[in-house]
Amino acid sequence: MKIIIATQNPHKVEEIREIAKLYGMSGIEFEAIDSSLEFNPDENGQTFEENSFIKAKEANRLTGEYTLADDSGLCVESLDGAPGIHSARYADTAQKRIDKLLDALKNSQNRKAKFVCALTLINPSGEVEFTTRGECLGEIATTQSGTHGFGYDPVFLVDGTSKTMADMAEDEKNKISHRSRAMQKLFDYLKK
Repeated sequence: MKIIIATQNPHKVEEIREIAKLYGMSGIEFEAIDSSLEFNPDENGQTFEENSFIKAKEANRLTGEYTLADDSGLCVESLDGAPGIHSARYADTAQKRIDKLLDALKNSQNRKAKFVCALTLINPSGEVEFTTRGECLGEIATTQSGTHGFGYDPVFLVDGTSKTMADMAEDEKNKISHRSRAMQKLFDYLKK
C-alpha cells in the first residue's frame, strides 16, 4: 500500500517512516508529495483537524491516491493555546519562534504545554477514510537544550522526564511524540 504524505517537509516524512518501522508497518510505503506538483493548500482552518483535512484533500486532488495529512503545533496553556495552529508561522525562523515563545513566557509561572497532531487519511475516491488526534504533554523550559528534532523541540520538556524533545534520540522521541500517538491510532485502524 502506498500513502502520499501531504507535505514537502523531508523531516516529517522521515519521522513518519521511522514511526511506521517502530510499529511494524513495513507493508506501507510513505512518500512525500512530488515536489514538481504545485502543492500549496490554503490552510485557513480554525483547528488542527480542519487544516489537516485541507492539506489531505489538496494532495488527493493532485495525486488521486491515498493521502495522509498531518497538522501539528504547540499549544501553551498560559498563552490561551498559542501559538497553536499558527506554530509554524509564529515568527520567521525556528530560532525566532523559540525566542518569541520564551519571551512571551518570561514572567509566567504556568509553563504547561502540549504538542498536538491531527491526522486525516483520504482514500483515492476523495473520501475521508480516517481522522485522529495525538497529544504529548509537557511544559516549556526556560532555556534550550538538545540537538535532535526540529521546531520547538529544544524547549519542550516532556512530562515524566527531565528531557526536552531535542534531548531525546529519534527512536525515544518516536515512541512518545504527538505524531507517534496519532500514527499508532492510524496503524490500528489500517490493521483492521
